[in-house]
Amino acid sequence: MTLRSKRFRQYTTSCRLYQDNLTKRGASDIANFNLDIFSVQTGGEEKIKLFEPISQYVIESTKKPLFCRAIINKLVEFNFAEVFEQKYDFFAQIFEYLINDYNKDSGKYAEYYTPHTIAAIIARIMVQGKVSNVTVYDLAAGSGTLVLALAHQIGEKNCTIYTQDISAKSNEFLRLNLILNNLVHSLGNVVHDDTLIAPQHLNAQKNALAKFNYIVSNPPFNMDFSDNRETLAGENHKERFFAGVPNIPQKKKSSMDIYLMFLQHIIYSMDDNAKAAIVVPTGFLTAGSGIQKKVREHLVSHRMLRGVVSMPSNVFANTGTNVSVLFLDKENKDGKVVLMDASKLGTKERVDGKNQKTVLSEDDMALIVDTFNAGKTVDDFCVAVSYEDIEQKKLSFSAGQYFEVKIEYVELTPEEFADKIGGFASRLEKLFEEGHRLEAGIKEQLERVRYE
Repeated sequence: MTLRSKRFRQYTTSCRLYQDNLTKRGASDIANFNLDIFSVQTGGEEKIKLFEPISQYVIESTKKPLFCRAIINKLVEFNFAEVFEQKYDFFAQIFEYLINDYNKDSGKYAEYYTPHTIAAIIARIMVQGKVSNVTVYDLAAGSGTLVLALAHQIGEKNCTIYTQDISAKSNEFLRLNLILNNLVHSLGNVVHDDTLIAPQHLNAQKNALAKFNYIVSNPPFNMDFSDNRETLAGENHKERFFAGVPNIPQKKKSSMDIYLMFLQHIIYSMDDNAKAAIVVPTGFLTAGSGIQKKVREHLVSHRMLRGVVSMPSNVFANTGTNVSVLFLDKENKDGKVVLMDASKLGTKERVDGKNQKTVLSEDDMALIVDTFNAGKTVDDFCVAVSYEDIEQKKLSFSAGQYFEVKIEYVELTPEEFADKIGGFASRLEKLFEEGHRLEAGIKEQLERVRYE
């Protein structure tokens, strides 16, 4: 029996035993019994149980254990072959399902599930070689796909995870994933609170925000945070939000670019040798003014940009926004910056018969990771440039603007050249003759026009 098969049998057995316990004792009893072990704290340090009511629609107390049982049934009956291949995210499909049908936060936190392929690509690019005793941070962690993928790449025993997220539901799945991924030692670092207004992870002296070795994030892109806009723009946050805070639109408040706030928070939270990766809308790469350009200017002037990978459209099934992954590295002071356009990779698939998403194969992922890490130049796909090159291109991070324009040519003998020129001249003469004929016809028609 293989190790993976053994783990699978152990896990399904645990699920069935856990299912029986839920039925006999109820989820709330189990959560209360394990409060000190598996709880997570809010910004106000109040402990949240492992199992709070998962859905606002399941109100009757007698039905709550049945709902939990139904969720466990999905896990028991699910084919875990692919999940154990990836290892780190056991609740992907259930989380996507609950986003749509059991969203206790009513969708106001703009939750988007990060595909495993994106998480794996980020982890493989960020971690090369042996890494130990490092901190991993996600300031908008969701169910933990990105931090779990990174922890798996580093080694669960070699890192400590720190997260914060405003969504209670997402934190529930994150805690379960930490337990199932041998990351129980990081449970105490899971915080339920607003990262922008009340970041909770502080340094040892607790007089400043903590700095981290690795940071990953797929933050919400657009959201109305007008209620907190003036607070975030105040003097207490000037250093953290160095490039500014988006203004409140007169008509459409939901279009406020909140991802720029998370991006600035990430830059502020990086330690001296830190690496980071953040999913951003592709429009960020070329915006000609505003906060976007100020942030890009900061990354170039401080020599902390490792590269960018522009992903295919619809790589996120539930949003049509084109996305790119921005890689930062404070140690890349004099190195090349790798810019990649992977938008043509992947295959299109239908989701639920209506939405379309782009799926990257293992070969696609390997091509992206191997080419990026090697810093190879591949025509119309990848280019390695200097910081000076980027400054000359007005701080554009778009790979396409650096691709070499090639003009194909064919060597000709003098006789072949003369023959081609003769052919061109002959066709041109015929076109001229046709033009004269049309001119004469137009004049003839004009002469027939009479005023009556």
